[in-house]
Amino acid sequence: MATPPLDAVVVGAGPNGLAAAITLAEAGCRVRVIEANDEVGGAARTAELTRPGFLHDLGSTTHPLGAASPFFRQLPLAAHGLDWIQPDVPLAHPLDGGRAVLHHRSLKDTALGLGPDGDAWRRLFGPLIDDWPKLEEDVLGPLLHWPGHPVTLARFGLSAIQSAERLAHRRFRTTEARALFAGHAAHSILALDRPASASFGLVLALLAHRVGWPFPRGGAGRITAALASYLRSLGGEIETGRRVESLDELPVARRIVLDVTPRQALRIAGDRLPGSTRRALGRYRYGAAAFKLDWALDGAIPWANPACDRAGTVHVGGTLEEIAAGERAVADGQVPERPFILLAQHSLFDPTRAPDGGQTAWAYCHVPNGSSVDMTDRIEAQIERFAPGFRERILERHVSTPVVLESQNANLVGGDINGGAQDLPQMLRRPLLAPRPYRLAGRGPGCVYLCSSSTPPGGGVHGMCGWHAARTVLMDARRG
Repeated sequence: MATPPLDAVVVGAGPNGLAAAITLAEAGCRVRVIEANDEVGGAARTAELTRPGFLHDLGSTTHPLGAASPFFRQLPLAAHGLDWIQPDVPLAHPLDGGRAVLHHRSLKDTALGLGPDGDAWRRLFGPLIDDWPKLEEDVLGPLLHWPGHPVTLARFGLSAIQSAERLAHRRFRTTEARALFAGHAAHSILALDRPASASFGLVLALLAHRVGWPFPRGGAGRITAALASYLRSLGGEIETGRRVESLDELPVARRIVLDVTPRQALRIAGDRLPGSTRRALGRYRYGAAAFKLDWALDGAIPWANPACDRAGTVHVGGTLEEIAAGERAVADGQVPERPFILLAQHSLFDPTRAPDGGQTAWAYCHVPNGSSVDMTDRIEAQIERFAPGFRERILERHVSTPVVLESQNANLVGGDINGGAQDLPQMLRRPLLAPRPYRLAGRGPGCVYLCSSSTPPGGGVHGMCGWHAARTVLMDARRG
């Protein structure tokens, strides 16, 4: 007897591919996930990159969007091994002269640390924190949709559409408050004078208050391991170590879901896609890249301000003006002399990450896409600036250039960790200008969908791209 076709095949076992597969399996579909690497995870994996016993995240590492994800919240991930760790303080931002700003979970405590700008911080973020339950599905979904709470979303949009520089200068007067907001906004990997760069700062800062900036005990790989475990409990299949080059290589399936970027989608499925879709995918733009370092240390980072030891994440880059200059250089195709650095110090809060007496540190800065410039000295000099004696703590380092990042995960094209530039035009066309940008070809049997971070809401470990894509699949199946 012939084997019945699968209901769906998902290509790629990153967080979004697993999220799509879970959503389909929960609806009763027979699903198989096929992954090129020997393990699941995509950019959410963990390995001993430096020395035995020192665990480092290959890609993403701190997960406010994971903790806030409406999709993750509805899954029994704790029962499948996921344990979130909340550092004492989500974020620290050191400044010259031994100063540092702490972003606490508490809005009140954060405001107290901002002195004259405390009231301004409360006025900006207090309403957003309260409104987040109304905003989350509108913000974490396609831009082209009818909002569930249009007035609330419009109020958020008036601030979010601004550039981060404009919002910071209009709202705050002090170096401390402007720097704190700039560090959040720089996660956009955009020049801070670009429209909508403020949206990233607003969302990440309000999430620090609402859900914290946690990370998984044992490393980011625990997120995708929990997703894979839950998928298998639903009867879903996962095949690793198999790279897909064409849809013709896939088992017979009613629907195909691709957790890949537009470049790979064109290679794998180009002959199945309408001409308009092929042209749109061909115009898709990739953004700036990450240059990443991991360190095995013989002790904690010696911050000039010891309060930084309380934070799981540290933004290293100085003032708003310095951060903006560095990100502008990257946008202009140059490497900054003083880069903005996102640094995580997990082992201060998670002893599973390093042997007794040792510590780990994880950091990256932004560089032009595909850059071959070695940023090691510049990154370490910036850290040394705010933590004198840091270099003396280094036992071993591991360097991940944009080329290395792409070799580990083909979705990181040129080292782009967001699956494509996330400026305002491409927020609207990610990758298609459509209410359902996840559907690439057809609605019936054999149709093709995209579920990667190249679809809304974009980068981050939250599973929302996969969830939205799978809901589109299920909607089409019901109509079919």
